[in-house]
Amino acid sequence: MPILTDRKTKPQYDVIVVGSGAGGGMAAMILALNGVKVLMVEAGRNYDAVTETPMFHTPQMAPLRGHATPDRPFGHYDANIGGWQVPGEPYTNKPGTEGDFWWWRARMLGGRTNHWGRISLRFGEFDFKPKSRDGLGVDWPMTYADMAPWYDRVEQLIGVYGENCGVTNAPDSSPGVLLPTPKPRLGELMAKKAGKKLGVPVVGARRAVLSAPLDWQRLPKVLFPNNPKAQEIIGKDMMTRSPCFWATHCVRGCSIRANFQSTTVLLPPALATGNLDIITDAMVREVMMDASGKATGVHYIDKKTRRDMAVKARVVIVAGGACETARILLNSKSRDQAGLANSSGQVGKNLMDSVGTSLGSHIPAMEDLPPFNEDGAGGLHVYSPWWLANNHAKLNFPRGYHIEMGGGRQMPEVKTFAYLNSTSPGLYGSKLKEEARRYYGASFSFAGRGEMVPNKDCYCELDPKVVDQWGIPVLRFHWKWSDHEINQATHMQNTFAEMLEGMGGKAKPLHGRDAIKRPGEIIHEVGPARMGDKADNSVTNQYCQTWDVQNLFLMDGSVLPSNPDKNPTLTILALAWRSCEWLMEEMKRGNV
Repeated sequence: MPILTDRKTKPQYDVIVVGSGAGGGMAAMILALNGVKVLMVEAGRNYDAVTETPMFHTPQMAPLRGHATPDRPFGHYDANIGGWQVPGEPYTNKPGTEGDFWWWRARMLGGRTNHWGRISLRFGEFDFKPKSRDGLGVDWPMTYADMAPWYDRVEQLIGVYGENCGVTNAPDSSPGVLLPTPKPRLGELMAKKAGKKLGVPVVGARRAVLSAPLDWQRLPKVLFPNNPKAQEIIGKDMMTRSPCFWATHCVRGCSIRANFQSTTVLLPPALATGNLDIITDAMVREVMMDASGKATGVHYIDKKTRRDMAVKARVVIVAGGACETARILLNSKSRDQAGLANSSGQVGKNLMDSVGTSLGSHIPAMEDLPPFNEDGAGGLHVYSPWWLANNHAKLNFPRGYHIEMGGGRQMPEVKTFAYLNSTSPGLYGSKLKEEARRYYGASFSFAGRGEMVPNKDCYCELDPKVVDQWGIPVLRFHWKWSDHEINQATHMQNTFAEMLEGMGGKAKPLHGRDAIKRPGEIIHEVGPARMGDKADNSVTNQYCQTWDVQNLFLMDGSVLPSNPDKNPTLTILALAWRSCEWLMEEMKRGNV
């Protein structure tokens, strides 16, 4: 992938994009396809998913049989460079706070899009107006109707399989937008049967994975109706993406480009225009400003030479990830010294992560199955959308959660047979092998991903004493779960136990306080530079433009005013596309 390894940039660009993940990748592609000269600045190293993805390597070919290590938290084959701890780039937690926040950073081109779960759920009508429904948090400055066309566009561009289920606040896509859903596996069919008795819907999951070829002749004309050049580039690119062949897990990345990654879906067509330059290994320190209050570019550290560098553009888009974007703003100079675009005082505030718990069990009916392959689409084929959206008056928490599930006969790993310690203690030799064959694939688990309501005790700020190896002040986190999240986690655990028992298993649910995952562990952090309809209580408007700096935009999870029970990536993509279309019109009018 061509990048500016020699750092020879143009004297001036139309737009600088900081970050190359979902928001940054989408922004760069949409702008480049429309003739805008773009420079992308990425803190991580270059990464080529096509050549670096070990799709067919098995555990015995990896150190520790592929097991997790501190620098590979999800296992050796996880397509990630980085994690919750990055050498030389610390962060801190304020002593005395309830829980330490875990901050995940992917230091690679494409960011987190290389290794995420690809679960692509639309935010619903209720999600955009949460305060109007229950008085908590804030409303978004737009409605679901405003976002629906952009969801359609993104789903058709990246390829999303799934089904329209008709569940309240789990919006359907327009007809013909979704790709076919893979058939449920054995355990998923059992979960569906158990859920039916409990009133818990189990429907086709929505994931950014090609279950069928993209219609490369029709879709480019639908997505870019007045742009023949974009149609040509996108058509050629779609033609080279292969459907999934149900072989390896998606977190490895995908050399055949069947799943969505910024590195394989957004950046190649952007580069094909000739309008995009990319600098990797460039740690942005701050957004530079002129005397009139406009952004002029970014100041970054060249990580390879440790030199201070600067690049300039007419517009700056920061999409470094929710917390990294907040950090850049807080480290940038402003007239009131409160951090850039922070006249509202909201930069760093309103930090949220998904509420997460999990529970699993041995399922006797799944023992002693004959050998068969049910790897599937490298992730779940079904899920449960929140089914009690109209029943919160009867619950002791305000927002909902969706259920992810998994288990069965997939690629064995070290952890796959961990439960043999309890089912077959003391065995070895041929008897242990028999027990392994008996119990392999006979477990199933459920995981919840729920909405957190923003609160005053969850935020990030600059640590007054600590800097990273580049001399840049680091973030310090404050965190406290509220009763809303704890009660929701308890409900998750009780639901999971009922589902598992309905499948013939046995499970003991935990209290929410004991079951809830660490803050940041779900890696869905959003909100520290939220959008709104007024400058005094938000950082950007609905088009991700900062109120304080007319030519500065934020296009990542930092702008999300709430954290619905849906994974945020699809919405980040849709917001970036929508915002870039608006930005280009403003540039044409001379307003930016």
